[in-house]
Amino acid sequence: MILKEKLETSIPVWRERVNALLRQHGDIVVDEITISQVYGGMRDVKSLVTDISYVDPEEGLRLRSYTIPEVLNRLPKPPKAENPLVGGLYYLLLTGEFPSLEEALQVEDEWRQREVVPEYVFDVLNSMPEYTSPMTMFTQAILAMQGESIFLRKYDEGMRKDQYWIPMLEDSINLFAKLPSIASFIYHLKNKHISKAVADNSLDLAGRFGQMMEVDKKGFADLMRLYMIIHSDHESGNVSAHTTHLVASALSDIYYATSAAMTGLAGPLHGRANQDTLNWIYKLYDKYQGIPDKEELRKFAWETIKSGKVIPGYGHGVLRKTDPRFSVLMEFGDKYIVDDDLYKLVQMIFEIVPDVLKEYGKVKDPWPNVDAISSTILRYYGLNDCHSGSGCGFYTVLFGVSRILGVSANVIWARALGQPIERPKSLTTQMLENIANNIHQQIEKFE
Repeated sequence: MILKEKLETSIPVWRERVNALLRQHGDIVVDEITISQVYGGMRDVKSLVTDISYVDPEEGLRLRSYTIPEVLNRLPKPPKAENPLVGGLYYLLLTGEFPSLEEALQVEDEWRQREVVPEYVFDVLNSMPEYTSPMTMFTQAILAMQGESIFLRKYDEGMRKDQYWIPMLEDSINLFAKLPSIASFIYHLKNKHISKAVADNSLDLAGRFGQMMEVDKKGFADLMRLYMIIHSDHESGNVSAHTTHLVASALSDIYYATSAAMTGLAGPLHGRANQDTLNWIYKLYDKYQGIPDKEELRKFAWETIKSGKVIPGYGHGVLRKTDPRFSVLMEFGDKYIVDDDLYKLVQMIFEIVPDVLKEYGKVKDPWPNVDAISSTILRYYGLNDCHSGSGCGFYTVLFGVSRILGVSANVIWARALGQPIERPKSLTTQMLENIANNIHQQIEKFE
């Protein structure tokens, strides 16, 4: 396998690099935290490491140090496609190098050979109540396959620690290869249309996924390539990425780790933002029975803010400019769906809402993130989600399929570098109060 061969060459070098860093500089203080951070979800506490992605406040998401435009421009594309092969992205995430077309296709071929889903997974999904959410189904499908874990079998047989990454790589490739079939089955099941669509095996993974979803509109396969790439990773501190790292640090396999991660992704504060954005746009559209004028849009935005709610899709915990992922999706939309009413609304919102938020003055980042546009484009291709009442929550499944690319790459490297079980220390409120009082007493003595 090409990825295994590349990693076998680079992992020893990285192990020595990390070990040298710890030997020579392990006692250096990186950061200090406040009581507000202890109580505030550890926000901005520098306590995780990943070389796979980083969110730059000015340039947005970087994958292996490259910006989104650089990644899209440099990754190889399949014939006649506008966006790159997802297999090329996985090669980049794991190795830090841009692959040739041949190398990217080798990764795609690995997925192709492993894409058959065990029949019992479909039995599990079919047995679930009709009201079960798509994300619950997706999580259960992943967990159901845990018995396929190569890592667990190898661990039980007795395996050297420096080899843990190899079965983790095998399991990750096996898992991701099956996700498009599982996701498309869940979508059709929720829409009361049982389908195990057979895709053209000559296509890349995103192309086959497009066929499995039975979407006929032009550009959908290219949208899936783009969507998976820009949603693949987002540093290690977000809930789904951190959960994967935390669970896998106990030497749980990729099935346990990613199924746990998906339960976090399902939360309204994490992976559901694009769904909430679409619902807000629908309310706006329905209120004015069509596209409002600019003043009506301003009024609606202020009504949202004054009611104590946020305008979904706007603002970001790190970014201080328009999310580059929003920009590349808008470039896609301008080409394929420019005449769609809701897409016109997205364009108008982008023109009006940042100024409203600036005027409001309490939002650090008034600019759109990727969720401000992704759901509208998905809806254009027939994935109507909550407004139709049939597939509510499926957008998060698509997000989950994409995110597993990044989190699995991180876990493979965590095992390769021998990262230990995660175990932060907890304090009581009384301890924090004592710390604060002691510091204040010391300040008073000094004064």
